[in-house]
Amino acid sequence: MLSQEAALKQVKDKGSAKIVGLISDTHVPVRAREIPQKVFEIFEKADYIIHAGDLVDLTVIDRLEQIAPVLAVYGNMDGPEIRGKLPKMNSVKVFDWKIGVMHDPGTMFGMGKMREIAKQNGFHVLVYGHTHHPNVRWEGEILFINPGSPTNPIPPFIAKPTVGLLTATKERISPEIIVLS
Repeated sequence: MLSQEAALKQVKDKGSAKIVGLISDTHVPVRAREIPQKVFEIFEKADYIIHAGDLVDLTVIDRLEQIAPVLAVYGNMDGPEIRGKLPKMNSVKVFDWKIGVMHDPGTMFGMGKMREIAKQNGFHVLVYGHTHHPNVRWEGEILFINPGSPTNPIPPFIAKPTVGLLTATKERISPEIIVLS
């Protein structure tokens, strides 16, 4: 794993637009043997990848780092090994956008706790997971985004596997949810 400082330098040194891949709730190898190949194709041009927890195995980071530097947090299904190596909350700056990530910022209790976390930490974007359900929500100038799960969408017979992308320039940040097919 690259240090956050090294990863940040890589993000800042590339061109005028940055692409950040968003992924969560991979649950490898418990609920899926591996990350679907389609994820690697979607993230092919990513400058950076954010994993919002529930990796279950640290090899998920190793695989994703073959594409781009990874910033990850632990989730509720991550054991002591992962919790010992990853924080509960983290952030990265892309241009002047502060992007925060946390597995479960109180999603089951509505937006109140999530708003509080974003404002207290000065986040322009809060990436989260836990629900396995993709969601993009703007509240004023703050973007809340859940990329869903590429391996274990809920409910499984209705929802599709998904990941997210953020395209950032100095002027704006644009979210996108991509369905794996």
